[in-house]
Amino acid sequence: MARFFNPDAVGADARLHAPATERNRDAILSVLKAHLPSDGTLLEIASGTGEHAAYLAPRFPTLYWQPTDIDPAHLASISAWRDEGAAPNLLPPRELDVLAPWPLHELPAPVRAVAAINLIHIAPWAVAEALIAGAGRLLGAGGILYLYGPYRRGGKHTADSNAAFDLSLKRHSIDWGVRDMEEVIDLAETAGFRSPAVLAMPANNFSLVFRK
Repeated sequence: MARFFNPDAVGADARLHAPATERNRDAILSVLKAHLPSDGTLLEIASGTGEHAAYLAPRFPTLYWQPTDIDPAHLASISAWRDEGAAPNLLPPRELDVLAPWPLHELPAPVRAVAAINLIHIAPWAVAEALIAGAGRLLGAGGILYLYGPYRRGGKHTADSNAAFDLSLKRHSIDWGVRDMEEVIDLAETAGFRSPAVLAMPANNFSLVFRK
């Protein structure tokens, strides 16, 4: 799953920087504070640069945070941000492709939440299907699935900037694009999740919080 941004290098180590992270991380934190369990493991799918994990994990000290990605450069960046922050509950990153079996052996606590930030619009629809179905199989009753990103509602973009972004995504890959929120909700309900909390976020994004 390619990532649709060109992160900047930070210093001389492997850390990468995505500018959007600093703009959205506190808004995401506020939502997660209201919905995440107090213990267990959160599995973050497609952690990208690792900046969200490095920022958010220390703010949930009793919840293990397991970052993952498919890109070797991102895995190296996640490790470097983890080393800098040294949060004891932030686990070493694991390589994970949602379209393949998920390598989740030897976690320190059961997975009670799955999060994907800015993923399903920059990947084929099959990734959304596999992500939500996998979360449905993995999580028990009360488990949380958190999805963040832009969505269409009622088949329409919620802002002109999102329509332009959608076009740029499709120029990169015909299989990418801003997804219909209703189709994502249908997938989640089929996977055993209840209707989500839908929260408007900065820059015309949304948080979808599903509970099993």
